[in-house]
Amino acid sequence: MGYKHEEVKPYDTAGEKREQIEEMFNNIAPEYDKYNYAVSLSIDRIWRKRAIFCLKKHNPKQVLDIATGTGDLAILINKVIKPESIIGCDISEGMMAVARRKCEKRGFTNIKFEKEDCTALSYPDNSFDAVTVSFGIRNFQHLEKSLCEMCRVLRPKGHVVILELSAPLKFPMKQLFHIYAKYVMPAVGKLISKDKKAYEYLPESIAAFPQGEVMKGVLEKCGFTNVVVRRFTCGLCTFYIAEK
Repeated sequence: MGYKHEEVKPYDTAGEKREQIEEMFNNIAPEYDKYNYAVSLSIDRIWRKRAIFCLKKHNPKQVLDIATGTGDLAILINKVIKPESIIGCDISEGMMAVARRKCEKRGFTNIKFEKEDCTALSYPDNSFDAVTVSFGIRNFQHLEKSLCEMCRVLRPKGHVVILELSAPLKFPMKQLFHIYAKYVMPAVGKLISKDKKAYEYLPESIAAFPQGEVMKGVLEKCGFTNVVVRRFTCGLCTFYIAEK
């Protein structure tokens, strides 16, 4: 089964979505954090903290953070949960270069960053106690294949945690978000970055991604159980936690 977001690409050019996503994030890596904090008003930090505190009670020792980007979630996991090891993986070396600098500055030696394709992870079965993804899963070219890989590398009774931006469903937030996503997000991106297309892609990918009960069904189809779905800040962000 295909999903609408899998066909949404950053650029109007030929090529696989995965290739375009890698190019896009390499292009915007230097200013990504600045843009992210500007458009979210740093509320994304609160969402990450809420997600990690839900994971903390399970006390994972080995954590894989997929689509780690500039490493914010991996760093927060290290601060709050203090696992033995964290691997942050991404397809963008540009984003991970920023993440590595952050960890070096903080003296975090137990976090490693590795380039990986989420549809074909190099790690053995049952390698991690937790797998996390924050604000990156809508960029996956093959959603089900990636989730099945996440399930494969997760240990039995391990947990997956997913945070993703979502479109509110109720008035007036639904209408306000539409205006904000269509006009404000691209405008801020244009001011900060030369890659205008990257910031037009963001709201398009949010609108196209399956959310709520639909995403819960996808997780269950891919081998996860006990799926819990929570909406944060009037539905601007959706949190999923599930067990293998």
